Amino acid sequence: MVGIITHGQDETVVNTYLDELAFLLETAGAIPGARFVQKLEKKDSKTFVGSGKLAEIADYIQNNSIDIAVFDDELSPSQLRNIEDVLNCKVLDRNNLILDIFANRARTAHAKTQVELAQYEYLLPRLTRMWTHLERQRGGIGLRGPGETEIETDRRIIRDKIALLQKKLEKIDRQKSTQRKARGKIIRVALVGYTNVGKSTLMNLISKSQVFAENKLFATLDTTVRKVTVKNLPFLLSDTVGFIRKLPHSLIESFKSTLDEVREADLLIHIADISHPDFEEQIRTVNSTLAEIGAGDKPTILAFNKTDAFSYVPKDPYDLTPSGKENLSLSELKKTWMAATGVKTIFISALKKQNIDEFRELLYNEVRELHVKRYPYNDFLYEEPESFE
Repeated sequence: MVGIITHGQDETVVNTYLDELAFLLETAGAIPGARFVQKLEKKDSKTFVGSGKLAEIADYIQNNSIDIAVFDDELSPSQLRNIEDVLNCKVLDRNNLILDIFANRARTAHAKTQVELAQYEYLLPRLTRMWTHLERQRGGIGLRGPGETEIETDRRIIRDKIALLQKKLEKIDRQKSTQRKARGKIIRVALVGYTNVGKSTLMNLISKSQVFAENKLFATLDTTVRKVTVKNLPFLLSDTVGFIRKLPHSLIESFKSTLDEVREADLLIHIADISHPDFEEQIRTVNSTLAEIGAGDKPTILAFNKTDAFSYVPKDPYDLTPSGKENLSLSELKKTWMAATGVKTIFISALKKQNIDEFRELLYNEVRELHVKRYPYNDFLYEEPESFE
Protein backbone atom coordinates (compact mmCIF):
# COMPACT_ATOMS: atom_id res chain seq x y z
CA MET A 1 0.00 0.00 0.00
CA VAL A 2 1.44 3.35 -1.06
CA GLY A 3 0.50 6.86 0.06
CA ILE A 4 2.05 10.32 0.09
CA ILE A 5 2.36 13.11 2.67
CA THR A 6 1.79 16.56 1.18
CA HIS A 7 1.04 20.02 2.55
CA GLY A 8 -2.66 19.08 2.34
CA GLN A 9 -2.44 15.85 4.38
CA ASP A 10 -0.05 15.06 7.21
CA GLU A 11 1.23 11.68 8.34
CA THR A 12 -1.74 11.06 10.66
CA VAL A 13 -4.23 11.65 7.84
CA VAL A 14 -2.26 9.46 5.43
CA ASN A 15 -2.16 6.60 7.94
CA THR A 16 -5.93 6.93 8.40
CA TYR A 17 -6.36 6.72 4.62
CA LEU A 18 -4.10 3.66 4.47
CA ASP A 19 -6.11 2.02 7.29
CA GLU A 20 -9.18 2.46 5.13
CA LEU A 21 -7.29 1.18 2.09
CA ALA A 22 -6.38 -1.94 4.07
CA PHE A 23 -10.08 -2.45 4.90
CA LEU A 24 -10.91 -2.04 1.20
CA LEU A 25 -8.32 -4.69 0.35
CA GLU A 26 -9.74 -7.09 2.94
CA THR A 27 -13.23 -6.49 1.53
CA ALA A 28 -11.88 -7.31 -1.94
CA GLY A 29 -10.37 -10.56 -0.63
CA ALA A 30 -6.69 -9.53 -0.46
CA ILE A 31 -4.28 -9.56 2.48
CA PRO A 32 -2.89 -6.09 3.25
CA GLY A 33 0.89 -5.99 3.53
CA ALA A 34 3.58 -3.35 4.03
CA ARG A 35 2.97 0.39 3.81
CA PHE A 36 5.17 2.86 1.98
CA VAL A 37 4.73 6.59 2.59
CA GLN A 38 6.64 9.34 0.80
CA LYS A 39 6.76 13.02 1.76
CA LEU A 40 6.45 15.30 -1.28
CA GLU A 41 5.44 18.85 -2.09
CA LYS A 42 3.05 17.37 -4.69
CA LYS A 43 2.49 14.08 -6.46
CA ASP A 44 5.24 13.11 -8.89
CA SER A 45 3.74 13.44 -12.38
CA LYS A 46 5.67 10.41 -13.67
CA THR A 47 5.82 7.90 -10.80
CA PHE A 48 3.49 9.36 -8.13
CA VAL A 49 6.08 8.86 -5.34
CA GLY A 50 9.38 9.63 -7.11
CA SER A 51 11.91 7.29 -8.69
CA GLY A 52 13.88 6.63 -5.46
CA LYS A 53 10.87 5.53 -3.42
CA LEU A 54 9.54 3.50 -6.36
CA ALA A 55 12.88 1.62 -6.56
CA GLU A 56 12.61 0.89 -2.81
CA ILE A 57 9.09 -0.47 -3.32
CA ALA A 58 10.28 -2.57 -6.28
CA ASP A 59 13.01 -4.19 -4.14
CA TYR A 60 10.49 -5.06 -1.43
CA ILE A 61 8.06 -6.55 -3.98
CA GLN A 62 10.79 -8.68 -5.54
CA ASN A 63 12.12 -9.93 -2.20
CA ASN A 64 8.72 -10.74 -0.66
CA SER A 65 6.73 -12.20 -3.58
CA ILE A 66 4.10 -9.44 -3.53
CA ASP A 67 1.25 -9.79 -6.06
CA ILE A 68 -0.30 -6.31 -6.05
CA ALA A 69 0.79 -2.74 -5.33
CA VAL A 70 -2.10 -0.42 -4.43
CA PHE A 71 -1.81 3.37 -4.52
CA ASP A 72 -4.15 5.41 -2.33
CA ASP A 73 -5.02 7.90 -5.05
CA GLU A 74 -6.08 7.87 -8.68
CA LEU A 75 -3.17 7.19 -11.06
CA SER A 76 -3.07 8.76 -14.49
CA PRO A 77 -2.57 6.43 -17.47
CA SER A 78 1.07 7.55 -17.85
CA GLN A 79 1.78 7.07 -14.12
CA LEU A 80 0.25 3.60 -14.30
CA ARG A 81 2.51 2.68 -17.24
CA ASN A 82 5.65 4.02 -15.60
CA ILE A 83 4.94 2.33 -12.26
CA GLU A 84 4.18 -1.04 -13.85
CA ASP A 85 7.45 -0.89 -15.81
CA VAL A 86 9.41 -0.54 -12.57
CA LEU A 87 7.45 -2.76 -10.17
CA ASN A 88 6.72 -5.68 -12.54
CA CYS A 89 3.53 -6.60 -10.68
CA LYS A 90 -0.14 -5.77 -10.87
CA VAL A 91 -0.73 -2.11 -9.99
CA LEU A 92 -4.06 -0.76 -8.75
CA ASP A 93 -5.14 2.67 -7.64
CA ARG A 94 -7.86 3.42 -5.10
CA ASN A 95 -10.53 3.94 -7.78
CA ASN A 96 -9.79 0.62 -9.47
CA LEU A 97 -9.98 -1.19 -6.13
CA ILE A 98 -13.35 0.38 -5.27
CA LEU A 99 -14.69 -0.51 -8.73
CA ASP A 100 -13.56 -4.11 -8.21
CA ILE A 101 -15.43 -4.27 -4.87
CA PHE A 102 -18.53 -2.78 -6.47
CA ALA A 103 -18.36 -5.35 -9.29
CA ASN A 104 -18.14 -8.17 -6.75
CA ARG A 105 -20.98 -6.77 -4.61
CA ALA A 106 -23.43 -6.01 -7.43
CA ARG A 107 -26.37 -8.42 -7.32
CA THR A 108 -29.17 -6.98 -9.45
CA ALA A 109 -29.07 -6.24 -13.18
CA HIS A 110 -29.40 -2.55 -12.33
CA ALA A 111 -26.35 -2.49 -10.06
CA LYS A 112 -24.31 -4.62 -12.46
CA THR A 113 -25.07 -2.23 -15.32
CA GLN A 114 -24.09 0.78 -13.21
CA VAL A 115 -20.78 -0.80 -12.19
CA GLU A 116 -20.01 -2.04 -15.71
CA LEU A 117 -20.45 1.48 -17.09
CA ALA A 118 -18.11 2.93 -14.45
CA GLN A 119 -15.53 0.20 -15.18
CA TYR A 120 -15.51 0.88 -18.92
CA GLU A 121 -15.21 4.64 -18.34
CA TYR A 122 -12.24 3.96 -16.06
CA LEU A 123 -10.70 1.51 -18.53
CA LEU A 124 -10.94 3.60 -21.70
CA PRO A 125 -8.06 6.08 -21.09
CA ARG A 126 -5.90 3.27 -19.63
CA LEU A 127 -6.41 0.79 -22.43
CA THR A 128 -2.85 0.99 -23.75
CA ARG A 129 -1.69 -1.28 -20.93
CA MET A 130 -4.82 -3.41 -20.82
CA TRP A 131 -5.38 -4.82 -24.33
CA THR A 132 -8.41 -7.04 -24.09
CA HIS A 133 -8.88 -8.00 -27.75
CA LEU A 134 -12.55 -7.15 -27.46
CA GLU A 135 -12.99 -7.43 -31.23
CA ARG A 136 -13.32 -11.20 -30.81
CA GLN A 137 -16.70 -10.63 -29.18
CA ARG A 138 -17.95 -9.06 -32.41
CA GLY A 139 -16.00 -11.05 -34.97
CA GLY A 140 -12.74 -9.92 -36.54
CA ILE A 141 -13.48 -10.00 -40.28
CA GLY A 142 -14.57 -6.69 -41.70
CA LEU A 143 -14.46 -5.00 -38.32
CA ARG A 144 -11.25 -3.02 -38.62
CA GLY A 145 -11.14 0.05 -40.83
CA PRO A 146 -8.25 0.90 -43.19
CA GLY A 147 -5.13 1.51 -41.15
CA GLU A 148 -6.95 1.01 -37.86
CA THR A 149 -4.73 -0.46 -35.16
CA GLU A 150 -5.70 -3.07 -32.59
CA ILE A 151 -5.79 -0.54 -29.75
CA GLU A 152 -8.00 1.83 -31.77
CA THR A 153 -10.38 -1.02 -32.44
CA ASP A 154 -10.59 -1.84 -28.75
CA ARG A 155 -11.21 1.80 -27.90
CA ARG A 156 -14.02 2.03 -30.44
CA ILE A 157 -15.64 -1.13 -29.10
CA ILE A 158 -15.47 0.18 -25.53
CA ARG A 159 -17.00 3.51 -26.61
CA ASP A 160 -19.82 1.53 -28.26
CA LYS A 161 -20.32 -0.46 -25.03
CA ILE A 162 -20.38 2.74 -22.97
CA ALA A 163 -23.03 4.20 -25.29
CA LEU A 164 -25.16 1.03 -25.01
CA LEU A 165 -24.85 0.93 -21.22
CA GLN A 166 -25.77 4.61 -20.97
CA LYS A 167 -28.93 3.98 -23.01
CA LYS A 168 -29.74 0.96 -20.84
CA LEU A 169 -29.30 3.03 -17.66
CA GLU A 170 -31.44 5.84 -19.07
CA LYS A 171 -34.24 3.30 -19.56
CA ILE A 172 -33.74 1.98 -16.01
CA ASP A 173 -33.70 5.56 -14.66
CA ARG A 174 -37.07 6.22 -16.32
CA GLN A 175 -38.49 3.03 -14.83
CA LYS A 176 -37.18 3.94 -11.35
CA SER A 177 -38.60 7.44 -11.69
CA THR A 178 -41.99 5.98 -12.61
CA GLN A 179 -41.82 3.67 -9.58
CA ARG A 180 -41.06 6.62 -7.29
CA LYS A 181 -44.00 8.59 -8.72
CA ALA A 182 -46.27 5.56 -8.25
CA ARG A 183 -45.56 5.64 -4.52
CA GLY A 184 -47.78 8.69 -4.30
CA LYS A 185 -47.27 11.51 -1.87
CA ILE A 186 -46.20 9.40 1.10
CA ILE A 187 -43.28 10.88 3.05
CA ARG A 188 -39.92 9.42 2.02
CA VAL A 189 -37.00 8.96 4.41
CA ALA A 190 -33.50 7.94 3.23
CA LEU A 191 -30.68 6.46 5.29
CA VAL A 192 -27.35 7.99 4.28
CA GLY A 193 -23.85 7.80 5.68
CA TYR A 194 -20.31 6.59 5.24
CA THR A 195 -19.90 2.98 4.22
CA ASN A 196 -20.05 0.42 7.06
CA VAL A 197 -21.65 2.71 9.68
CA GLY A 198 -24.66 0.45 10.27
CA LYS A 199 -27.31 1.74 7.83
CA SER A 200 -28.55 -1.72 6.86
CA THR A 201 -28.62 -2.88 10.50
CA LEU A 202 -30.79 0.10 11.41
CA MET A 203 -32.94 -0.50 8.32
CA ASN A 204 -33.59 -4.07 9.45
CA LEU A 205 -34.41 -2.90 12.96
CA ILE A 206 -36.84 -0.14 11.99
CA SER A 207 -38.54 -1.85 9.05
CA LYS A 208 -38.34 -5.43 10.41
CA SER A 209 -36.89 -6.56 7.08
CA GLN A 210 -33.84 -8.64 6.19
CA VAL A 211 -31.54 -6.33 4.23
CA PHE A 212 -28.05 -7.81 3.83
CA ALA A 213 -25.71 -6.38 6.48
CA GLU A 214 -22.04 -7.26 6.97
CA ASN A 215 -18.96 -5.76 8.62
CA LYS A 216 -17.38 -4.95 5.26
CA LEU A 217 -17.31 -1.91 3.03
CA PHE A 218 -20.12 -1.49 0.49
CA ALA A 219 -22.21 -4.43 1.70
CA THR A 220 -25.22 -2.62 0.18
CA LEU A 221 -25.22 -1.39 -3.42
CA ASP A 222 -28.87 -1.71 -4.40
CA THR A 223 -31.35 0.68 -2.84
CA THR A 224 -33.94 -1.10 -0.68
CA VAL A 225 -37.24 0.65 0.01
CA ARG A 226 -39.66 -0.50 2.72
CA LYS A 227 -42.96 0.88 3.97
CA VAL A 228 -42.68 1.54 7.69
CA THR A 229 -45.28 2.60 10.25
CA VAL A 230 -44.25 4.31 13.47
CA LYS A 231 -47.19 4.85 15.80
CA ASN A 232 -50.03 5.52 13.33
CA LEU A 233 -47.89 7.19 10.69
CA PRO A 234 -46.72 5.37 7.51
CA PHE A 235 -43.69 6.45 5.48
CA LEU A 236 -41.16 4.95 3.05
CA LEU A 237 -37.66 4.15 4.32
CA SER A 238 -34.81 3.56 1.86
CA ASP A 239 -31.32 2.15 2.48
CA THR A 240 -28.74 3.53 0.03
CA VAL A 241 -25.15 2.85 -1.03
CA GLY A 242 -22.56 4.11 1.46
CA PHE A 243 -20.23 7.00 0.68
CA ILE A 244 -16.45 6.99 1.00
CA ARG A 245 -13.57 9.41 0.67
CA LYS A 246 -12.27 9.83 -2.87
CA LEU A 247 -15.32 8.06 -4.31
CA PRO A 248 -14.71 7.79 -8.08
CA HIS A 249 -16.72 10.41 -9.95
CA SER A 250 -17.69 7.82 -12.56
CA LEU A 251 -19.43 5.81 -9.82
CA ILE A 252 -21.40 8.86 -8.67
CA GLU A 253 -22.50 9.42 -12.27
CA SER A 254 -23.39 5.79 -13.01
CA PHE A 255 -25.25 5.42 -9.68
CA LYS A 256 -27.39 8.46 -10.49
CA SER A 257 -30.72 6.62 -10.25
CA THR A 258 -29.68 5.04 -6.94
CA LEU A 259 -28.74 8.45 -5.55
CA ASP A 260 -32.06 9.86 -6.80
CA GLU A 261 -33.61 8.14 -3.77
CA VAL A 262 -31.54 10.52 -1.66
CA ARG A 263 -32.22 13.55 -3.86
CA GLU A 264 -35.99 13.02 -3.78
CA ALA A 265 -36.26 12.10 -0.07
CA ASP A 266 -38.18 14.39 2.27
CA LEU A 267 -35.97 13.56 5.25
CA LEU A 268 -32.42 12.21 5.56
CA ILE A 269 -31.13 10.13 8.45
CA HIS A 270 -27.37 10.67 8.43
CA ILE A 271 -25.83 7.77 10.33
CA ALA A 272 -22.32 8.21 11.73
CA ASP A 273 -20.15 5.55 13.39
CA ILE A 274 -19.21 7.25 16.67
CA SER A 275 -16.79 4.41 17.49
CA HIS A 276 -14.64 5.16 14.43
CA PRO A 277 -11.55 7.24 15.31
CA ASP A 278 -12.08 9.45 12.24
CA PHE A 279 -15.86 9.83 12.37
CA GLU A 280 -15.71 13.63 12.09
CA GLU A 281 -13.97 13.41 8.72
CA GLN A 282 -16.48 10.77 7.62
CA ILE A 283 -19.34 13.14 8.47
CA ARG A 284 -17.68 15.90 6.42
CA THR A 285 -17.22 13.50 3.49
CA VAL A 286 -20.91 12.54 3.53
CA ASN A 287 -22.03 16.18 3.80
CA SER A 288 -19.74 17.09 0.90
CA THR A 289 -21.12 14.26 -1.26
CA LEU A 290 -24.71 15.21 -0.39
CA ALA A 291 -23.98 18.79 -1.46
CA GLU A 292 -22.42 17.50 -4.69
CA ILE A 293 -25.58 15.57 -5.64
CA GLY A 294 -27.88 18.45 -4.67
CA ALA A 295 -29.20 17.04 -1.38
CA GLY A 296 -27.22 19.09 1.10
CA ASP A 297 -30.09 21.28 2.30
CA LYS A 298 -32.64 18.60 3.18
CA PRO A 299 -34.07 18.16 6.72
CA THR A 300 -31.68 15.80 8.50
CA ILE A 301 -31.43 13.70 11.64
CA LEU A 302 -27.82 12.97 12.64
CA ALA A 303 -27.76 9.55 14.31
CA PHE A 304 -24.52 8.64 16.09
CA ASN A 305 -24.52 4.83 15.91
CA LYS A 306 -22.42 2.15 17.65
CA THR A 307 -22.42 3.89 21.03
CA ASP A 308 -21.85 0.45 22.57
CA ALA A 309 -18.40 0.35 20.94
CA PHE A 310 -17.50 3.99 21.65
CA SER A 311 -14.40 4.58 23.78
CA TYR A 312 -13.62 7.98 25.21
CA VAL A 313 -9.92 8.87 25.19
CA PRO A 314 -9.12 11.87 27.42
CA LYS A 315 -7.26 14.60 25.52
CA ASP A 316 -5.58 15.86 28.67
CA PRO A 317 -2.30 13.91 29.04
CA TYR A 318 -2.51 14.35 32.84
CA ASP A 319 -6.00 12.84 32.99
CA LEU A 320 -5.36 9.33 34.26
CA THR A 321 -8.97 8.20 33.94
CA PRO A 322 -8.91 4.88 32.06
CA SER A 323 -10.51 5.16 28.62
CA GLY A 324 -13.57 3.11 27.92
CA LYS A 325 -17.21 3.30 26.98
CA GLU A 326 -18.15 3.63 30.65
CA ASN A 327 -16.60 7.11 30.67
CA LEU A 328 -19.53 8.64 28.78
CA SER A 329 -23.12 7.65 29.49
CA LEU A 330 -26.02 8.52 27.19
CA SER A 331 -26.82 11.59 29.26
CA GLU A 332 -23.17 12.66 29.11
CA LEU A 333 -23.06 12.18 25.32
CA LYS A 334 -26.01 14.55 25.04
CA LYS A 335 -23.89 17.26 26.69
CA THR A 336 -20.97 16.97 24.25
CA TRP A 337 -20.34 19.04 21.10
CA MET A 338 -21.77 16.14 19.09
CA ALA A 339 -25.25 16.99 20.38
CA ALA A 340 -24.90 20.60 19.18
CA THR A 341 -24.20 20.19 15.47
CA GLY A 342 -27.06 22.39 14.28
CA VAL A 343 -29.34 19.46 13.30
CA LYS A 344 -31.50 17.07 15.33
CA THR A 345 -29.14 14.57 16.95
CA ILE A 346 -29.62 11.13 18.52
CA PHE A 347 -27.22 8.56 20.05
CA ILE A 348 -28.05 4.89 19.40
CA SER A 349 -26.70 1.38 19.00
CA ALA A 350 -28.62 -0.39 16.23
CA LEU A 351 -26.83 -3.67 16.92
CA LYS A 352 -27.56 -3.65 20.67
CA LYS A 353 -30.96 -1.92 20.20
CA GLN A 354 -29.99 0.83 22.63
CA ASN A 355 -32.01 4.08 22.73
CA ILE A 356 -34.14 2.91 19.78
CA ASP A 357 -37.40 4.05 21.39
CA GLU A 358 -36.09 7.61 21.60
CA PHE A 359 -34.93 7.33 17.98
CA ARG A 360 -38.40 6.17 16.91
CA GLU A 361 -39.98 9.08 18.77
CA LEU A 362 -37.68 11.61 17.08
CA LEU A 363 -38.28 10.00 13.69
CA TYR A 364 -42.04 10.05 14.25
CA ASN A 365 -42.01 13.74 15.20
CA GLU A 366 -39.95 14.73 12.16
CA VAL A 367 -42.07 12.68 9.71
CA ARG A 368 -45.28 13.92 11.37
CA GLU A 369 -44.18 17.54 10.93
CA LEU A 370 -43.52 16.94 7.23
CA HIS A 371 -46.83 15.07 6.89
CA VAL A 372 -48.83 17.88 8.53
CA LYS A 373 -47.31 20.40 6.11
CA ARG A 374 -48.31 18.21 3.17
CA TYR A 375 -51.71 17.12 4.52
CA PRO A 376 -52.80 19.80 7.02
CA TYR A 377 -56.35 18.40 7.42
CA ASN A 378 -55.57 14.80 8.38
CA ASP A 379 -57.22 14.52 11.80
CA PHE A 380 -55.79 11.10 12.58
CA LEU A 381 -52.31 12.58 12.92
CA TYR A 382 -53.36 14.31 16.11
CA GLU A 383 -54.45 11.11 17.82
CA GLU A 384 -51.73 9.76 20.09
CA PRO A 385 -51.76 5.93 20.17
CA GLU A 386 -50.58 3.99 23.20
CA SER A 387 -47.67 2.20 21.55
CA PHE A 388 -45.28 2.49 18.61
CA GLU A 389 -46.75 -0.44 16.72
